[in-house]
Amino acid sequence: MAEIGNKVKLNAGWLAARSTEVNLTGTQLTTTHPPSITPSSPWMEASVPGTVLGTLVKNKVVPDPFYGLANETIIDIADSGREYYTFWFFTTFQCKLSESQHLDLNFRAINYSAEVYINGHKKVLPKGMFRRHSLDVSEVLHTDGKNLLAVLVHPPDHPGRIPDKGGQGGDHEIGKDVAAQYVEGWDWMTPIRDRNTGIWDEVSISRTGPVKIIDPHLVSTFFDDYKRVYLHATIEIQNRSSWVSDCSVKIQVTAELEGNICLVEHLQAQKVSVPTGSIIQYTFPQLYFYKPNLWWPNGMGKQYLYNVVISIDVDGFGESDSWSHDFGFRKIESDIDPATGGRLFKVNGQRIFIRGGNWILSDGLLRLSEKRYHTDIKFHADMNFNMIRCWGGGLAERPEFYHYCDIYGLLVWQEFWITGDVDGRGDPKSNPDGPLDHDLFLLCARDTVKLLRNHPSLALWVGGNEQVPPPDINDALKSDLKLHPHFQPSENNQLMSVLSLTAEDPSEYLDGTRIYIQGSMWDGFANGKGDFSDGPYEIQYPENFFKDNFYNYGFNPEVGSVGMPVAATIRATMPPEGWRIPLFKKLPSGYIEEVPNPIWDYHKYIPYSKPCHVQSQIELYGSPKDLDDFCLKAQLANYIQYRALIEGWNSRMWKKYTGFLIWKTQNPWTGLRGQFYDHLLDQTAGFFGCRCAAEPIHVQLNLCTYFIEVVNTTSNEISGVAIEASVWDLEGMCPYFKVFEKLSLPPKQTSSIAEMEYPTYKNSKPVYFLLLKLYKVSNDGIISRNFYWLHQFGGDYKKLEPYRKINIPIQVTSKVNIKGSSYEVRMNVQNNSKNAESSRLTYKNNFINRQDLGDLDSNSLLLENKEQTNEKCSTSFFSKIWRRGSIENNSSRLVETNGNDVGVAFFLHFEVHDSKAEENEEGDTRILPVHYSDNYFSLVPGEAMSINLSFEAPPGVTPKITLHGWNLSQSFTVC
Repeated sequence: MAEIGNKVKLNAGWLAARSTEVNLTGTQLTTTHPPSITPSSPWMEASVPGTVLGTLVKNKVVPDPFYGLANETIIDIADSGREYYTFWFFTTFQCKLSESQHLDLNFRAINYSAEVYINGHKKVLPKGMFRRHSLDVSEVLHTDGKNLLAVLVHPPDHPGRIPDKGGQGGDHEIGKDVAAQYVEGWDWMTPIRDRNTGIWDEVSISRTGPVKIIDPHLVSTFFDDYKRVYLHATIEIQNRSSWVSDCSVKIQVTAELEGNICLVEHLQAQKVSVPTGSIIQYTFPQLYFYKPNLWWPNGMGKQYLYNVVISIDVDGFGESDSWSHDFGFRKIESDIDPATGGRLFKVNGQRIFIRGGNWILSDGLLRLSEKRYHTDIKFHADMNFNMIRCWGGGLAERPEFYHYCDIYGLLVWQEFWITGDVDGRGDPKSNPDGPLDHDLFLLCARDTVKLLRNHPSLALWVGGNEQVPPPDINDALKSDLKLHPHFQPSENNQLMSVLSLTAEDPSEYLDGTRIYIQGSMWDGFANGKGDFSDGPYEIQYPENFFKDNFYNYGFNPEVGSVGMPVAATIRATMPPEGWRIPLFKKLPSGYIEEVPNPIWDYHKYIPYSKPCHVQSQIELYGSPKDLDDFCLKAQLANYIQYRALIEGWNSRMWKKYTGFLIWKTQNPWTGLRGQFYDHLLDQTAGFFGCRCAAEPIHVQLNLCTYFIEVVNTTSNEISGVAIEASVWDLEGMCPYFKVFEKLSLPPKQTSSIAEMEYPTYKNSKPVYFLLLKLYKVSNDGIISRNFYWLHQFGGDYKKLEPYRKINIPIQVTSKVNIKGSSYEVRMNVQNNSKNAESSRLTYKNNFINRQDLGDLDSNSLLLENKEQTNEKCSTSFFSKIWRRGSIENNSSRLVETNGNDVGVAFFLHFEVHDSKAEENEEGDTRILPVHYSDNYFSLVPGEAMSINLSFEAPPGVTPKITLHGWNLSQSFTVC
């Protein structure tokens, strides 16, 4: 049990068994016959929170369904019947109550319905995957404090059947229930055999006095250009005693200062009387703040959070209940942009160009954890994204997900549980009337709003994916989620301020602060009319993204492409027959058709060619020899593909586009499409292509016009800067070098600087490298760096194949800091080959902290203090011949490779491994996840760059860090 305040999580010590194998009633299990694990019993250790299938996998009763074709060996609920996946879950907990105390047993979500037995007493949890249940069990607790709890969980009523050809949402039967729809499979997902039956979210007990706090709602309103701010708070108060309770209701707002010092900004107490057996609504007098620190999205500023505590003291009893939540002062507005027709978002009065991704869920078996959520969300922030869309066929995401979005500044688009494929638009045509029980859908929707509405990251509600809810549900949601006047878009801000002062307190609304959009392709998204006008979803020529006719609408909610992981992930998630690379079949048209092996096909592989439209973006580098070669060339294509996608949208920021969301950022299983990091949490090169292109201030090459452009998404004009453009050939020469000086970059604008002349030179090379740097003239501080590998029109990259054989001298220095199991490593990598240009100060790549530019991102937050470290302290981490051993705290190491060639050190990347496991050849030896400030990077002659790594090593594991590269003759080991 994990105790937090007056709440104790019941997250350990659970047992589970198939109901048909248990010949006892719930009453018997929680009185005379509590279960235990024995060789002859059906009971096993259970995963709670979790699902039935997750428990079966944990106990090795069934194989990992995400490994190879193992999912095909697990019986589907359509064939087994619902009883097969109907399971008992059992645990015990300690609790004694004092006089006038109450105990609630809380289920934050179950799927799909359940019967609860506690100490022989039965209670029912009604249907619905997205609703909370709170049971007052005070009267049935044992006096000795030991309590027995059993829960019989039933699957969804309509689990459906998977057609032979698969399909989007199977046979769509799951849409008759209020549940996640992806579980019948999709074009990116295999079916989940138990349809996620289980106690899939947090279970807890909470102790209160006679009076209980229910669902506080916090809202901030803004006046006088965000100088005058009010905090509004409304709560429900339940009196469970048999007398009128006279209470003191308190609200406290605390700000955290530097050094973990907290400042109480406000403390207010009010007297309230609550009639016996009643629930009342109470609204606090508004609290006034002058110039509070505001919460900003990633890339626009810091994510300031205040802690709000609401408590109730009852006369004659003392503190009866308390509630705490982090809160960010921010205002989100949204309307349709008249210039582009796209959906426009403003945060704290500033336009924000949306660059983000679509999210399904963290894990397909709902093995959700706070630790994994932290990694997931930080990865999105590391890519410089500012919005995540929670797709309607997945989950109403959990508070832990939103907590980290609050911390890292990711705006969240939350959809309800409607999809076009399952709810009226599928093949075969599905039911357009949504779930059978519309009242249940609305109950779940309203409860979800109450669960999530206090998170500053939550930006909008959307009725469904590529579909709108049935008319009665849609109308109810529009009414429930109507905006308070203060948050309605208006040109007359003074009039709206007057209206908001005379209106109902905004915290008395169900939400009132965020827009509701009826569907993902309506009202400023895609063509705004619900036509299928999102996408495309496959490989493109990189220059296509820059073409005016690539996408015709202002905001694209789904645009996607390839997502092949690294070779180590394939080996870790598939048997050897899955290591065979696709057959490259040359068609009469000259195009390549990729024929993947059956395991890749099952894992939804998207090819890197599209016959008659796009030549193979892997074959451009030469025919792949084996899995390692294929996956490395796929990473080259991943980097180019996703950098070009974002840069194409950057190029028309605010002129044609207001934003885009990539389909998708990750997979909830070991899928082979649309991802920037795989299910094992290793990043693809596309991750770092995104990170590069989505910088708040970014220098780029328009691949259609060959003009150099600078994207400034910030609210500040950037002056006193210059751009350095250098071209490098495969012989290590620099045939083109030019500096564009005295530049001034307007805010919220993409500026075209100059045309790149080199490709038209008489003796220009068929394959060459281009390095662009935007820097401060006063101190050579780098604002943005962008490295391209390019070929002439109609050419390819095959000349890079012999480039692998050149021997570039590399020097790596580093510093390590260890705190417990956490490692923070700063690497300085230098290309020691020399050229006439190698002495330029910009080649040190001293990056400016974005705070100096009125901006902040998650990496500068993480590494803020390290960026100020004197370079002299950052000494060696490598040694050419290194004795294996533990990394020492604050250690410094050096390695230099012997090499005599001059040229670009191309496509370098770090990896972290378990050194002992690798020595013993024990399968996948990677330590994951690792957060990198950059990876898959290249250095021109004389250039150096610092790379920061952070990771946790499991107990007993000795980490080692290796550097790999396209033209490194071997990988180099750190320890």
